[in-house]
Amino acid sequence: MAIPFSRPLALSQGDPAGIGPDITLMAWLRRRELGLPPFFLIGDPDVLALRARQLNLSVSIRETDEASKAAGIFADALPVMTIPVGIEVVAGQPHAATAKGTIASIEKAVSLVIDGEALAVVTNPIAKAVLYEAGFRFPGHTEFLADLAARATGRPVTPVMMLSGPKLRAIPVTIHIPVRDVPQALTGELITETCRIAHEDLKQRFGIGAPRLAVAGLNPHAGEGGAIGTEDEDVIRPAIERLRDEGIDAIGPLPADTMFHDEARARYDVAICMYHDQALIPAKALGFDDSVNLTLGLPFVRTSPDHGTAFGIAGKGLAREHSLVAALKLAAQLGRSAESRR
Repeated sequence: MAIPFSRPLALSQGDPAGIGPDITLMAWLRRRELGLPPFFLIGDPDVLALRARQLNLSVSIRETDEASKAAGIFADALPVMTIPVGIEVVAGQPHAATAKGTIASIEKAVSLVIDGEALAVVTNPIAKAVLYEAGFRFPGHTEFLADLAARATGRPVTPVMMLSGPKLRAIPVTIHIPVRDVPQALTGELITETCRIAHEDLKQRFGIGAPRLAVAGLNPHAGEGGAIGTEDEDVIRPAIERLRDEGIDAIGPLPADTMFHDEARARYDVAICMYHDQALIPAKALGFDDSVNLTLGLPFVRTSPDHGTAFGIAGKGLAREHSLVAALKLAAQLGRSAESRR
């Protein structure tokens, strides 16, 4: 028999004009079928109610001001902790006026988890360009969450973004920066710190006793011995040697074009990649509907669907809730694992 959850998951609203409302409603409707852990949305119930009507979904929505009440509500209604959007939201039409509520939703989710009222943070997709218009100063969710964690704990936080799916776990060492800036941003210290965090979280959160890390090269053919760029030999290889001296099972630098076929993936637990698309393209190709965006290095569990806001299909009944479902399940699994270690 399943053990009941002591605390619900806190789900942020994301951009209310995107598919966040769609997939939230659809996930809740399948809660019994899929055995979903209880969650509550932090957002505007009016946006949800309107989207439910647009999608012809019968969803009971119930406001609550306490996370502790959400688990009891969840079986019969979708619990919502209210943060008003402030304007009328039109599906597929993002507006900078909604940014304040989107940011506040994330902040509230983090504070509830840090205060022990919620089990983990799950974030719906945001549109960074919309937030930038409102003065948002972070490259993305990952960096914002790290800042919130650092402010709450008083300790510096190094966030590590991981795409986790049934066929591949992949981590980009550099994240939301232009490709032209990657070689300068890529340092031995950044590579080793990313790998250390990955190693520790795979042990502690995923229960992998001796994680195997496969480290990609930056250049084609991992630099071909310096013939196609020197970063692989000058920066990446020494970092791997330091990791191995510390007892971390890291191999590389490996040519990225041969790292992701079935036989290669069987030899490691996570692929450490040098930039955003080197990690996310194979991760999404191998499991777009089943992969989860997970932030390592935080003092709390945070997951997210591996896709964006998809404004073009919002409110049209075309969105799929699969990645959000996977994010909810993984957040609950990792949150419960953290609880059991206390």
